Amino acid sequence: MNQSVRSFIVLFTIVVSIAVFTLVPKIPQDLNYHYFGDQKQMLGIPNFWNVMTNLPFLIVGLMGIRRVISNRLDGGMPQLRPAYLIFFIGVFLVGLGSGYYHLDPDNGTLIWDRLPIAIAFTALFSAIVGEYLSITWGRRLLYPLVLIGMASVVYWHWSEQQGHGDLRFYALVQFLPMLLIPVMLVFCRPRLSGNGYLWGIIGIYAAAKLAETGDVVIYEHLRFLSGHSLKHLLAAGGAALFLVALQKRVPVHQAIKPESGAVSE
Repeated sequence: MNQSVRSFIVLFTIVVSIAVFTLVPKIPQDLNYHYFGDQKQMLGIPNFWNVMTNLPFLIVGLMGIRRVISNRLDGGMPQLRPAYLIFFIGVFLVGLGSGYYHLDPDNGTLIWDRLPIAIAFTALFSAIVGEYLSITWGRRLLYPLVLIGMASVVYWHWSEQQGHGDLRFYALVQFLPMLLIPVMLVFCRPRLSGNGYLWGIIGIYAAAKLAETGDVVIYEHLRFLSGHSLKHLLAAGGAALFLVALQKRVPVHQAIKPESGAVSE
């Protein structure tokens, strides 16, 4: 499949997704979202486990920032270093923003949870575009996509303040990358080995969303861990898996070795 066809498939998916979200009625923030299954206070910290399970984001974020800054990108592409760096900065900020939100959950604090999530999502997506579709476009899209992601959160927050909350733009920022990344994995030729890492990240993301949906049910069964706390741990695990990928992957031409006795061209 040539580059033009691959680009068309990705562009078509984007256009259809945007069209679908445009047709959906405005989605206000459900205030019940702020009432979590586990509201225990420990050591003077309200919603203790929902706060403390953000620590892995801080750890993974710092480890990733250190690796990118030290330019140890054996499993990445040096040209995409800014995207990797912004992704891990976003992951670190998720730990701070989500922890802050869970100390006093409401729409006012939720913006500080969602802003870094949008940064991390868009930076990761631009990195995958660079790895699978076009290095040039991956670099060009990075800062516009990050700004679009942040704008989606600011717009949602503004719309709530105006009394007509609208989550569609922010939902698109989360949904579209997780739809397009599998499309690129299937239809685009990888420059790096280890597609399994990215499929693993997608699977972990799906599991995290399921855990979030089953927050109360999971807490009622486990009693020591709620679905939302589990979501934090899973999402941080997904970021950690990408960090492992940046260490373990190799360029495809190095991963494909000639069989014994074959002549290497």
